[in-house]
Amino acid sequence: MAYKITDACIKCGACAAECPVEAISEGDETYVIDADKCIECGACAGVCPVEAPQQA
Repeated sequence: MAYKITDACIKCGACAAECPVEAISEGDETYVIDADKCIECGACAGVCPVEAPQQA
């Protein structure tokens, strides 16, 4: 299942910079992951300081 960014997101951008398929973009309140592009690699979760990306 694709990753989803929770409300814990602090909008630091670390996840977007790490995503190898550019599935993460800045939303209004948090960063968001395009589930259709996500390859479930977990790179975003590995760099997030607040553990906001979680598998949906």
